[in-house]
Amino acid sequence: MQAFWGVGHAFIKEVIPLMPEPKPHYNSLATMVKILEEKGFLGHETIGNIYRYFPVISKEEYQKHAMKDIVNQYFDNSYSNMLAFFAKDQQLSEEELSDILTIIKKNRK
Repeated sequence: MQAFWGVGHAFIKEVIPLMPEPKPHYNSLATMVKILEEKGFLGHETIGNIYRYFPVISKEEYQKHAMKDIVNQYFDNSYSNMLAFFAKDQQLSEEELSDILTIIKKNRK
């Protein structure tokens, strides 16, 4: 998705050079693109006999979807569990925790 947000419309062969090392094989990337399209994240237009893909959701929308999946699958659908994990495992400082609380309070208003 990062590559498509960066370039907009692109053919699979144009996306491969934008991928980090090790570069995926064309068929592997085509499979990932197909899955992203089936999930509604990418769309395509037909040019000749090939598809040119483009993002149909914003990065922010994608992040919301991905975070909901992560919280559901790995933290028993609990944001408290997720925050506790990061506080403990990633050793967040008191300042970082305070910043998180400030952001939460600000967004509740």
